[in-house]
Amino acid sequence: MNRIFKNLSIYLLIVILAVAIIKYTSPAPQTTTELKSNELYTAIEKKEVKDISIQPEDQATTIKGKFKGKDFISIGSVEEISDLSKKLRENNITYQYKLPPKAPWWTNLFINFLPILLLIGIVFFMLNQTQGGGSRVMSFGKSRARLHADDKKRVTFEDVAGADEVKQELEEVVEFLKHPKKFNELGAKIPKGVLLYGPPGTGKTLLGRAVAGEAGVPFFSISGSDFVEMFVGVGASRVRDLFEQAKKNSPCIVFIDEIDAVGRQRGAGLGGGHDEREQTLNQLLVEMDGFSPNEGIIIIAATNRPDILDPALLRPGRFDRQIVVDVPDITGRKEILQVHIKGKPLASDVDLGVLARRTPGFTGADLANMVNEAALLSARHNKKQIHMLEMEDAIERVVAGPEKKSKVISDKEKKLVSFHEAGHALVSTMLPDSDPVHKVSIIPRGRAGGYTLILPTEDRYYRTKSMLLDEIIVLLGGRVAESLVLGDISTGAQNDLERATGIARKMIMEYGMSEALGPLTLGRKTEQVFLGRDITRDRNYSEEIAYSIDKEVRKIIDECYVKAEKLLQANMEKLHLIANTLMDKETLDSDEFTALIEGRSVEEAKKVRLAKEADQDKDKSIINAPLKQAEAYEQHPEEEDGDNPPPDDKVPDDKAPDDKVPDDKAPEVTFNRTEEPQDKEPEDK
Repeated sequence: MNRIFKNLSIYLLIVILAVAIIKYTSPAPQTTTELKSNELYTAIEKKEVKDISIQPEDQATTIKGKFKGKDFISIGSVEEISDLSKKLRENNITYQYKLPPKAPWWTNLFINFLPILLLIGIVFFMLNQTQGGGSRVMSFGKSRARLHADDKKRVTFEDVAGADEVKQELEEVVEFLKHPKKFNELGAKIPKGVLLYGPPGTGKTLLGRAVAGEAGVPFFSISGSDFVEMFVGVGASRVRDLFEQAKKNSPCIVFIDEIDAVGRQRGAGLGGGHDEREQTLNQLLVEMDGFSPNEGIIIIAATNRPDILDPALLRPGRFDRQIVVDVPDITGRKEILQVHIKGKPLASDVDLGVLARRTPGFTGADLANMVNEAALLSARHNKKQIHMLEMEDAIERVVAGPEKKSKVISDKEKKLVSFHEAGHALVSTMLPDSDPVHKVSIIPRGRAGGYTLILPTEDRYYRTKSMLLDEIIVLLGGRVAESLVLGDISTGAQNDLERATGIARKMIMEYGMSEALGPLTLGRKTEQVFLGRDITRDRNYSEEIAYSIDKEVRKIIDECYVKAEKLLQANMEKLHLIANTLMDKETLDSDEFTALIEGRSVEEAKKVRLAKEADQDKDKSIINAPLKQAEAYEQHPEEEDGDNPPPDDKVPDDKAPDDKVPDDKAPEVTFNRTEEPQDKEPEDK
């Protein structure tokens, strides 16, 4: 707030000075009659003037007075003063002779130098603004690290969930700073640096903020990009200044977010700007572990690109601990959801265990976004609580994007999309190693014309060859259904074909799953670490092997296509039933889809689901009854007879995941949500 008032005052001062200059230099408005010399002499002879005042100046003479009852002014030369005075005396007209006022010497000096001072002030202000952060001119080399004081909204380890091992490592660092005695007695040395790395959205920066809230020692935070500046030598100067501040406040913690901005590997820059970055990195290496001791200073850094960091930065002595902050498992997801639902009114039908099962591969940021989307949807529907329906819709919004119900498509395209998505869903159901279908819809979401949401029933960290082949078959199911039923194919399978080809190529070149080529890794990724992107892939194999790779990719795709074709031909009635139902209802959930596969109607599936939900609500009330009895006993102990104490040992966890998920509602995941990012999308049209 003070900075805003300061900037406003500077702007106001500039405006006032500009107005003063304009007013001073602009001519005064003419409110009097101007008489020429001959007119003045004629008026004197006719005695039409009076109250004359003569004021000589450097190069002219100003004559003022009354002419026919009105003010007048006349400008004459200095030589005319004697003639004018004689003329006035001859006509008996009184006049005054005024000497010019003498202005102080500093007034003229100030007026002459005012434009220069104003220009200097503007330049000073612009330089101050370009440096940002309220810093002063010539403070380029000062560190922009922020010292965190006690904050009312501080984050603690209690606000971090789903990363127990990481918290334990960081809690140990904080404990070392608070109580070093027990560690020193065992000869243990405090780690000099901790590197947190993992996929985006897993909570690396949040962990840094939690350390700041728990440390009890000075905590400096800075971004890697704050070291980078357009001026040579500024980055290294800021590193030196940062560690000087840290030494003055030792023991302390320095948190560097997105350290890959300054810590990229040296010697592979594209362009001329890499020398300044390398100079900054060299200074950081020296400060972290050089000749000067840095006792009591712990560096915590976060990045999602550890592969491009300089090896000298990663060695023990600089970053002694390198901790992976990975995607949370089902238990971690449930804990994260419990953190994010605090302060939000949840309906009784919301089950965090079910939501945790249905969100494999979700990061902490994804889960936070999901809960927020559910709250927004509930507000849009004018509800007072967040229900399970909004939670499930929020999952689909995070995975596939928002629905586009207003988008108008023709009946022909609607039929095309229906058979395409029915092909994906039906093939997935018929394969043993494929995940169950969670939802099929022909309502456009995001950039997809329709989608089939397939979610696994458990977290998966490895995939077998049969699972990858089944995934390719499911991806090809939409194109095969178009060809079999409509006799034509469309561009809707573009993303499916791209992903299927990518999986087949990885099976051969990276996973060693080709029978013809054997367990080999073919090709070596090369990247320019200055850019931080994969530029090319070295061909460390011959043209003959390259031909064999293409041949194997074609073989896998062709075999999977034929298998998908056979599955759909054998279940053509079910394919038509699913597609026709989709054209009517537009969306099928897992219960409705399973009912169609089993030969039951959609209405029957709804009745079964409602009955199961009623049973679940009844079970919940029975389970919660002892808990309510215990609460009543605590409030009115004198009313308890003492013979039947509340069975506290039988009160279960009301959010145990194993008690809430019916068998026919097993949670599922979009393809390879736990694997490569490009495989996250649902089957789309």
